[in-house]
Amino acid sequence: MLRLYKSNQQRYFIGLSIIVLIYCLFYIFFADRADTILIPRKWRHVIKFSTTLIVYLVGTSHLREQQNFWMLYLWHIVHISLLGTITCIGLYDWIFGMVSYQVKEIAASMQEFLISPMLYIAMGILNKRLALFF
Repeated sequence: MLRLYKSNQQRYFIGLSIIVLIYCLFYIFFADRADTILIPRKWRHVIKFSTTLIVYLVGTSHLREQQNFWMLYLWHIVHISLLGTITCIGLYDWIFGMVSYQVKEIAASMQEFLISPMLYIAMGILNKRLALFF
């Protein structure tokens, strides 16, 4: 098998760079634009969901090659549980109409957490610290 990366650390930082790039592009071209409100509500849902799914897939592909499988399991658990919650809120919004402002804010916070590099960085720091003990 052709090995494209020299080390797990290099693979980790490439994954981090891609996630940071996606996060920045999402905010530059979508979330922080004044004309985003002109996009139909259902298309905004699709764009947010797609961005979150892309970050999940990037993280999964880069964490799969790590020696520590707990990082991948944690990544899956957090993303699937929060993505499932956001999907339920989004489906309710699509089928029954607008959800309350508080529920929208909770869903937006979950979505921002999932696309931000914060979870990926925290897992990398924790992995580095745990490596000192084992």
